[in-house]
Amino acid sequence: MKRAPRVRARLAAVLAAAALLSSACASPDGGGDGGKRQKAERGRYTFGSVGEQPDAGEPVRGGTLRFADYAEARSLSPAATYATGASGGSALAAVYDVLMRYDTAARSYEPWLAESLTSNDDATVWTLELRDGVEFSDGTPLDAKAVVASLAWYQESKGADTALLAPDLAKTEAVDDSTVVFTLRTSWATFPAMLAQAPGMIVAPAAYAGDTFRPIGAGPFTLQKHAPQEEMILKANKKYWKGEPHLDAVRFVWPQADRAKLDALNDGTADVTYMRSPDVVDDAVKEGHPGELTLTGLGNMVTVNTREGRPGEDVRIRKAMALALDPELDTARAYGGKGLPGQEIFPPESRWHSGVEPLGIDLDKAKELLAEARKDGYDGTVTYMDGTDPVSRSKAVVVKAMLERVGFTVELDLVSSIADRVSKTYVDHDFDISRGAASVSEGDPYHRLQNILNSESYGNPGGYADPEMDQLLVRLQGAKDEAGTQKVLDDIQTLFNEDVPVINLGASAGFTAWGEHVHGIVPTDEYMVLLGEAWIGT
Repeated sequence: MKRAPRVRARLAAVLAAAALLSSACASPDGGGDGGKRQKAERGRYTFGSVGEQPDAGEPVRGGTLRFADYAEARSLSPAATYATGASGGSALAAVYDVLMRYDTAARSYEPWLAESLTSNDDATVWTLELRDGVEFSDGTPLDAKAVVASLAWYQESKGADTALLAPDLAKTEAVDDSTVVFTLRTSWATFPAMLAQAPGMIVAPAAYAGDTFRPIGAGPFTLQKHAPQEEMILKANKKYWKGEPHLDAVRFVWPQADRAKLDALNDGTADVTYMRSPDVVDDAVKEGHPGELTLTGLGNMVTVNTREGRPGEDVRIRKAMALALDPELDTARAYGGKGLPGQEIFPPESRWHSGVEPLGIDLDKAKELLAEARKDGYDGTVTYMDGTDPVSRSKAVVVKAMLERVGFTVELDLVSSIADRVSKTYVDHDFDISRGAASVSEGDPYHRLQNILNSESYGNPGGYADPEMDQLLVRLQGAKDEAGTQKVLDDIQTLFNEDVPVINLGASAGFTAWGEHVHGIVPTDEYMVLLGEAWIGT
């Protein structure tokens, strides 16, 4: 049975918004380096906990934590917002909490709101045990029935990760008040990641019982005020399962530029901020701010439309473009040499960096492949889509120059509205190539690779389809240890080089930084943070 077009469009739009946010937030505020090429410095970052944090002493009760976040959550419904640190996910986690938490230091998923999560030998059956006595903020119990109902509501509402859950989740069953059993159709070794993200943000039954959604969860905070595009204030939930929060409230605001966020952190008008612009992140790290520095793969890429009638349908053309687009030059022109350029899916800084060499830059080979395609009737024209801000224009200029030096004719399609870019890319598929990001996490590489590379995925805007890649993704899903995961990722990199489903130009570094007076912030998956134990010192 075919899925309704409106369902695909809804899911695609949510995924697209996250991809465009991730791409946009990799842009510095200054607009390039004035044409001077600056080679990117490598090895200058240590990912994870960074900076010098003074001795905390005893927690202090009271105060409002001011969070200069990257982007406003489009809704406090986990089914309507793609919950990441770049799209309001930390606010959602504050309201709902998460069943599982990704321990960035241990590199493992650990129980948080849940008591435990265990699987059978082949990772097809997962058993979740809940903590006793946990209640939603409205006083109703967070029990197994509530978990099952919340996950059913999430999928019925077409939450973004429905595309991953629906094909594989055969049954979710409350076997008693505190036990939920998930039965999968195939092995899924990183299934706990789903419960550390939006699906694991359990919503109270009363939240979706009426015509209008109400944000009722079991997190450390509840909604006090939301003035869209201005501020969101969350007040402490005194019945929080880990004990009454130290903070009275958290105030989220959303400055447009990362530089403004860092300035606010430095002048004391913000206590916490999330930044991804390479030049600003670089400055913040050098200044020694404490925080969590997160690496993501495929953080700066060019999406290729491989559908019939588009230039990218021909693998020779895709490969010619990839051989012509130099990540170092792109980073120098757009990011002042402060990014993490590279063609490999996982950069040298990644735990998943592959020994398989990427495609490389070869202008002569690019010209040769383009000439072959021209003989078969291709006219050499390709349209590149990006934004209208100064940095996007810089990127467009350098992409145009790099492609035209091997013989392409490049037409620019610069679109100011993110909503219009979402529609053109993910719904109408009206593009040849466009700038984007996949932001593949270190904790669960399967999640985002499945989104952009699987032939049936809603998050695959280019329409790339290869049965061999689909099978590799199945193997990745079931890989049970680091060695097995690395072997599959090596094979994916090999096929990635051959097929060029997207053109990667680099990884990205996101930085959640806080003042020296801020303590108790807990990092988790998708560069979100948990605030239930946070407090402000003097």
